[in-house]
This record gives sequence, C-alpha cells and structure tokens, in this order.
Amino acid sequence: MTKPMTAKPKASKTKPEQLLHLVFGGELTGVESVEFKDLKKLDIVGMFPDYDTAYVAWQAAARQTIDNAHMRYFIVHVHRLLDPEARPRRKGK
Repeated sequence: MTKPMTAKPKASKTKPEQLLHLVFGGELTGVESVEFKDLKKLDIVGMFPDYDTAYVAWQAAARQTIDNAHMRYFIVHVHRLLDPEARPRRKGK
C-alpha cells in the first residue's frame, strides 16, 4: 500500500520586514549619565535585522560586563532613524 502524495508546503517568498537595530556600548562617565568616558573605546556589537536578535546580542554583551556599573549597552532602533515618519509597529499587527 502506498501513501497518498501530499504537496509540500510552499516556502514563503516574502521576506520578513527588515527593521535594523544597532547594539553598542561603552563605559560611562557616571551611573546617572549617558555620556561615554572614551568614544574611541565604544564596543560596536553589530547591526541586527530585528529587535529580537538585537536583544539577544545586547543581553550577551551586557552580561560580560555585569561587574562594571559604568559599562552600559544600548539598542538603537536604526529603522526609526531611517524612516522617522513611519508609524510604530505593534507585535501581532
């Protein structure tokens, strides 16, 4: 007895929307400010195609410097800078 042939689900040809995010950090002049001690020593972790992957990278970088209260890492929503008039997107919509 042979199994009936079933069609393979077609791969989606639409790529997920690219929402660029930059993860970077460095040592701050104080815990109350967002002024970097030395701009030449900024740690550019990288650019990421969506917030979720940027968050994972941010979390990994931040954990490596957890003992230094002056080290901070940030996620910059680059896609918002590239298209400031775009409406904010909500998950699930």
